[in-house]
Amino acid sequence: MDTELIHQFIKNAIAEDLGDGDHTSRSTIPEGATGKAKLLIKEPGILAGVTLALEIFAEVDEKLQVEILLKDGDEVKYGDIAFTVSGSSRSILLSERLVLNCMQRMSGIATKTRDTVKLLEGTSAQLLDTRKTTPGLRYLEKWAVRIGGGVNHRTGLYDMILIKDNHVDYAGGIAKAIIAANNYLTQTGKELEIEIEVRNLDELQQVLDQGMVNRIMLDNFSFADLRQAVETINGKYITEASGGITPETIADYAACGVDYISMGALTHSVKSLDMSLKAF
Repeated sequence: MDTELIHQFIKNAIAEDLGDGDHTSRSTIPEGATGKAKLLIKEPGILAGVTLALEIFAEVDEKLQVEILLKDGDEVKYGDIAFTVSGSSRSILLSERLVLNCMQRMSGIATKTRDTVKLLEGTSAQLLDTRKTTPGLRYLEKWAVRIGGGVNHRTGLYDMILIKDNHVDYAGGIAKAIIAANNYLTQTGKELEIEIEVRNLDELQQVLDQGMVNRIMLDNFSFADLRQAVETINGKYITEASGGITPETIADYAACGVDYISMGALTHSVKSLDMSLKAF
């Protein structure tokens, strides 16, 4: 966990919600009142965000006491209790929505990821996420993918060179883009992997003729072309299939022999897992 990033996220999220005060709690709950609450699971799935919830409670009020009953990555069902929290009633109420927003979103992503990873059992392919994430929540969403059993692709624009179709077109072609990327790494002294996206077998051959990359993304290939591409690459480069891949088709893509399969749907259109924080 990136503690500095997480703490800054929590501070910003609390400030966004709190404004000049929680006037509902101030007006209805005595200042010294204490209480207990439980995190209640309301549908089956994979739990994610418990570790984050601990950080949120601690940031809001270090005196809150949390008893963990289930951990990140556990399979949960309706009626399960993930944890209990006790202490200042006002502090619990201030924490409630941020904890739920994060845990519901993260658990939904972890659940979808775990379900999709199961579809790849018996193959050598691994499931990748993408940068199609919610602004400001990327770290949490990619964390949830890992909890669900997926693998993180690059985190952002800074930790890999990924030459996509627009880069190729703006650079004046595949060879020019690859040469420019390698020259950039030499000039800057940065140690980054280079991945390039290809749209067809002709572009793949141009990459193979040029070399100087680490990974090839095979975008929107038919199954026949994908099998041919993997055979042509013959293990020389890491391969990634992408583009319009769904749970219904992912096993067929994996059967073509690619190393990785990326799916934006893991994060960009996931359903949150239903849960609530209930006083008891």
